[in-house]
Amino acid sequence: MKSSVTWVLIADGAQARILEYSGPSTGLVQVEGLKFEDARLRSGEIMADKPGRSYSSVGYGRSGMEQRTGPRDYRETEFLRSVADLLNRKCLEGAFRKLVIAAAPQALGDLRRFLSPATMEKVTAEIAKDLTTVPILQLGKHFEGALVLQ
Repeated sequence: MKSSVTWVLIADGAQARILEYSGPSTGLVQVEGLKFEDARLRSGEIMADKPGRSYSSVGYGRSGMEQRTGPRDYRETEFLRSVADLLNRKCLEGAFRKLVIAAAPQALGDLRRFLSPATMEKVTAEIAKDLTTVPILQLGKHFEGALVLQ
């Protein structure tokens, strides 16, 4: 295990990147190969089947059932599940000692559901903010409090 490595996950429902922080002298560095973007699927590819039909509780009528989630919500949830799966694997491999998560509020909630207990134990800070469009050189100021004590 890399004893002093902290990974910083920056995510929303469509893109994510993982940065590494090894100390004040190194700053934040993009982890090679760990930048993700959701492949945009058309609604028809996500919701391929028509909604089911339901019988009315009174009388003989039938009506269509609503989809529980829209295509965009489904796509974002599956994307975040895949990011969490990768983090869970990397945690088991000992790739990082601590994890800081900065994600849009909805994405942060989804990530919490998908991260394993072992990975959640390594989370030292959470920032409910979408920083996916912030250039890497300007990210440091957003993590000052989260990375100082690392």
